[in-house]
Amino acid sequence: MAANSFAFFFRQALNKPYKVPSVLFAAHSGKLPPVMQVSEMQEVIQSITNLKHKTVIILLYSTGMRLSEIANVKIEDIDSKQMRIKIVSGKGKKDRYVQFSNSVLEQLRIYYQSYKPTLYLFNGYKNGSRFSPRSIQHILHKALIKAGLQSKEYSIHTIRHSFATHLVDNGADLQIIQELMGHSRLSQTIQYLHLSTKRLQQTANPYDVLLTQMNTNSIKNK
Repeated sequence: MAANSFAFFFRQALNKPYKVPSVLFAAHSGKLPPVMQVSEMQEVIQSITNLKHKTVIILLYSTGMRLSEIANVKIEDIDSKQMRIKIVSGKGKKDRYVQFSNSVLEQLRIYYQSYKPTLYLFNGYKNGSRFSPRSIQHILHKALIKAGLQSKEYSIHTIRHSFATHLVDNGADLQIIQELMGHSRLSQTIQYLHLSTKRLQQTANPYDVLLTQMNTNSIKNK
């Protein structure tokens, strides 16, 4: 419809030739995103010595927040009683909540007592300014080099994918993951089923099941 509208405009209004292209939109890539193994995530966190930097990466991994979301988190958004953080105007300008654990709360308290941030949870160089997304990317980049993982295609968004995939590995419900990730459609969350190696490894192969039944029946018949 859009292509024909352009054709009509060029031919009728501008009196110019216009050829409708045979391919209007390229096919979507079906490539799955990279995901860190649990051991790799552990190596990344352990390679960071700076308390503030380590807390940023821990919070990213434990909540699945996007880069812009964690940079915009304010102290008032943290609800320690409900153990959750309010994401204000996330992707699509939607608000949502992400949960955090007791161990993460303890990490946040240690960080807060040391840095005494104001307004934003992670302040920038100027008082009252936010920690820049580029600085957070640089933290991960340095950590990947220290952990010997610089050759992998890992990024801040990889941590988000790892969060969701590891939730699937641990048996979390897809709708819960959808809510935590802030996905508008469940189809966006289903990709993590394909990324979960643990889930696939724990799934019985139908031939193995058949073979077990055959062996069982053979023993009974004897």
